[in-house]
Order: sequence, then structure tokens, then C-alpha cells
Amino acid sequence: MFDQLKRMATLVTVVEQGSFGAAARALGTTTSAVSQQVRALEQSLGLPLLARTTRQVRLTTAGASFHRECVAMVEAARRAEQALQTIQDAPSGELRLTAPAGFLAHLSRALAPVLLRHPGLQLHVLADDAMSDLVGQRIDVAVRFGHLPDSNWVARKLGRMAMILCASPAYLARCGPLPEHPDEASAFEWVALDTGKGVQRVGLQRQGQGPELQPSWPVRVSGNNQAWVQHMCEAGLGVALLAEWDAREALAQGRLQRVLPQWEAPALDMYAVMQPRSAGTPKVRVALDALARLVTQSDHV
Repeated sequence: MFDQLKRMATLVTVVEQGSFGAAARALGTTTSAVSQQVRALEQSLGLPLLARTTRQVRLTTAGASFHRECVAMVEAARRAEQALQTIQDAPSGELRLTAPAGFLAHLSRALAPVLLRHPGLQLHVLADDAMSDLVGQRIDVAVRFGHLPDSNWVARKLGRMAMILCASPAYLARCGPLPEHPDEASAFEWVALDTGKGVQRVGLQRQGQGPELQPSWPVRVSGNNQAWVQHMCEAGLGVALLAEWDAREALAQGRLQRVLPQWEAPALDMYAVMQPRSAGTPKVRVALDALARLVTQSDHV
């Protein structure tokens, strides 16, 4: 049956191209091979399908009728192939993604439109700040910040996240005059992120140049959730190192205020980390595109 379908498709190409030679070039084969295919088709049917001359070929009466059905068959095959390709290209199935808890609000803003566009895609998100057992948890994409440990996973850099020092206006008022140098801020206390490897420390450079200074302020409050750290900072319990895009709304509304704005903390690199076998799948591709758009639209790169 397959051989007969192939012969029928060859007949359609011969008629489309107007000659055996042109059909052979279109099919990437030889003129004799095309002629043999058509001859075998005619023999199987017991009817001549083409009237051959030295310059052209034309359909016989029987050939014209048979050719119409062959064209319908070829078009149906092409539609079936296109439909299958569409299914293969469309994101579907479960996308398992992990990200730090403090990033989940941004993640929802990035991925909600993707889910609305692709009804065959399901999303499962794990809030996790550590690169822990990604294989066991069947993670497709892990969003991570800062230095990445060596691994066999594929990492795509999405951008850099500006980090700034912030405190509430009430806290700064209690601490006295605003300092211009870290050494003048002895009254400050940290509201610090603790990822399980010790509380977050930061080195500061004046406008990104010169020697790096690391404030030795005592830690008043610590926790392993960046959003919680920001809430405690806004509550007036100390100075926190925050992502600029996390603090942007609180700064605009006056809940937070920049601290030592002339001193810069290192920006954090933002990565999407993927298993090699899933890096090129449609569901992972659309997730990466959505994350890249989020970074671009957030003006913090």
C-alpha cells in the first residue's frame, strides 16, 4: 500500500511539473526513477494514465479522473503532516518549575499569559531557594540567582538583577542623620536573607569603584524568604538588601527609602537552569521566552 501511495504522489508531481525531468528535479531523484514509478502505477491499474510525447505529458481521460483523487490524497497527507507538526510544536503536558519564593509573584506575571495561550499546558511550581534534587523532583526549569554550582544542567543567562539597600523612613528617623558612608552607619541593623548557608552579606563600592567595604552591622532579623525580609524591612526593623524591582513599588509609595544610594552592591545574575534532555522542548522554550520578556520589561538588566 505504501509503495502505491508513493507512486500516486509521483504522478501528481509529474502533472504539476509538466514533465518527467522537472518532476525528477523537484523530487531529488532521476528521470528514469520517476518514469518507473508512473509505469508501475499504470501496470497495477491496468490503464494508461499519461499520454507521452517528446515535449510534454498529458493526462488520459482515465488518468484525469484518477489524478483528481491522487491530488486529494496528497493534500490530505500534507494536512495531516501539518496538523502533527502543530501538535509537536505546541507546548503541552506538565511544566515543572522551581524558583525562590520571593520571585513567585514575578513568575506568575510572566507565565499566566503563556498558560492562557496554550490550554494543553499545565504548570507546577515549587518554591525553593536551593538547587536541591532537581532530578528527583522532575524539574524542567529552575530559576536561580547569583553563582551557580557546577553541574551537568544547561544554564541560560536571562539578565542581571540590581540590588539596593533599603529601610523604612521610620527606622531611618530613629537612627539619626542619614549616613553618607557605611562606616557612619553604626546604628544600623540588618534584616537579612538566610539561605541555609549563613545570612546574606554584602560588599559595597562607592559608585561601583574603589575598594569594597562590607558593613559589619548586627543582624536583627533573618529569614529564608526574600518577600518576608522585605516585609520586615518595611515594618521598620532594619536595613535590607533588596532587588530593585521588588522594592520599586514600596519606594514609590514611600514605604521604603534608599540607604547609602551612592554605594552599590553587586548585581545578581539571573539564570534559567534546565536538564539537557528537556532544554529544547516546546514547553521549556515558551517558559524561557516568557522569562526573557519579563526581564526585558522590568528595566533592571
